[in-house]
Amino acid sequence: MMGASTAMMEAGMQGIADWWRRVNASTAWQEHIFLGLAIAYAVIALVALIQLIRIELRVPEYGWTTQKVFHLLNFIVNGVRAAVFCFRENVQALSPEVLQHILLDLPGLLFFTTYTLLVLFWAEIYHQARSLPTDNLRPAFLITNAVIYVIQACIWVCLLWSPSSVVLTVAKIFFAVVSLVAAFGFLLYGGRLFLMLRRFPIESKGRRKKLREVGCVTAICFTCFTIRSVIMAFSVFYKGADLDVLYHPILNAIYYMLVEIIPSALVLYILRKLPPKRMGGQYHPIR
Repeated sequence: MMGASTAMMEAGMQGIADWWRRVNASTAWQEHIFLGLAIAYAVIALVALIQLIRIELRVPEYGWTTQKVFHLLNFIVNGVRAAVFCFRENVQALSPEVLQHILLDLPGLLFFTTYTLLVLFWAEIYHQARSLPTDNLRPAFLITNAVIYVIQACIWVCLLWSPSSVVLTVAKIFFAVVSLVAAFGFLLYGGRLFLMLRRFPIESKGRRKKLREVGCVTAICFTCFTIRSVIMAFSVFYKGADLDVLYHPILNAIYYMLVEIIPSALVLYILRKLPPKRMGGQYHPIR
């Protein structure tokens, strides 16, 4: 019985491996999978744009608040991803090769900025609630993002001059580290805010809903950035896990669904509530 079970398992694994290779080698499957990713990103971009318009109509007297910038960046990130996957073959044929890396890497950096904006917002709430200074939070956020973009620009320049495997490895490791930093930020400030809200009295207005919102968004974003970091680090040591190539459509579909599409859809759904028309001090415009 054990021998027959092992044989069936091996046959099943072999069948899956054969199917995986056939799909990766099939031009039709590649087109369908990348088109499906493009449609998914386009839908999320449209949802983010509609939500941005609804917020602007609800509170036109406020400038670019954190909430508005968050939805605008979501629209840009997902819109660019949709365009890249829709014209994937054209992107893959761009020359010099560094242009491919820019179109594929830049949305990932913008995704980092978009969701760490939530970390900044939570950090400001936490510091204000604890009567801690908040003056350094926004400059720290801007400086961190600026440093990351400058380093990434330097990597692109190196790829333009010498597109070697060493530079590509450095780029993957850098992206893995950036993702790990984002995951840590969500764990630190999302976790702190969650624990602080748990200590509020039960009868506090909106406590349970806000607690659930912060907990869910923290868990989703921490998980997606951790998965991104692990996969990028793994791809450094295992060349069969290369992403952003035409001949790995299934791997790309799994990766982008787990680290961007599903998390974005869930977070946009959780944060779908519109701000009240008269907001007071809880709604912070970006200065």
